[in-house]
Amino acid sequence: MTPADPQTPTSTPGPRVAVRRPQRADARRNFDALVDAAREVFARDGAAASLEQIARRAGVNIATLYRNFPTRQDLFETVYLDEVEALARAAADLHDQEPWEALAAWLRQFVRYATTKKAIFDALNHQDPMFVAARQLIHDAGRPLLQRAQDAGQARGDATFDDVLFLIRGISGADYVEEAQRERVLAMALDGVRARG
Repeated sequence: MTPADPQTPTSTPGPRVAVRRPQRADARRNFDALVDAAREVFARDGAAASLEQIARRAGVNIATLYRNFPTRQDLFETVYLDEVEALARAAADLHDQEPWEALAAWLRQFVRYATTKKAIFDALNHQDPMFVAARQLIHDAGRPLLQRAQDAGQARGDATFDDVLFLIRGISGADYVEEAQRERVLAMALDGVRARG
């Protein structure tokens, strides 16, 4: 997967970690609408959410859903990979921002990714080479953002990227009363990563 073109081979050797979208514009619109709808519905209702509801939310019929995603597993994996692609694109897009702002913005997006992943976590095959490669891609995207913030003296020098991910994953996994509460807790966590003085 590359940030610019999902059809371009990734620079990381190994299994494909890119979502393969249809070439025709109308088919691609339906595909993207289904992925967006599935992300929202899975995040709200979990992995057992109704596929018919996803199709309705996307504005297509159930046959269109099955034409794009023959199995529920295909849909899970595509939603997951789409989130990974978005994280990698975000890291590239944030490169011109101030180091701390770039890291904080990427970690906020990581929370959204982790919320979607949590909903379908048990349905993913964590030993699949695609999943392993996707996890590595996340590290390759986010680690330079932390390093840049540390080099600028804006993030704690003793924090490793794994430390930061553990912290953010912990925040993402909690059940919050409201979205505003998640944002407050994330802000407190980011304060812990930011360098003092």
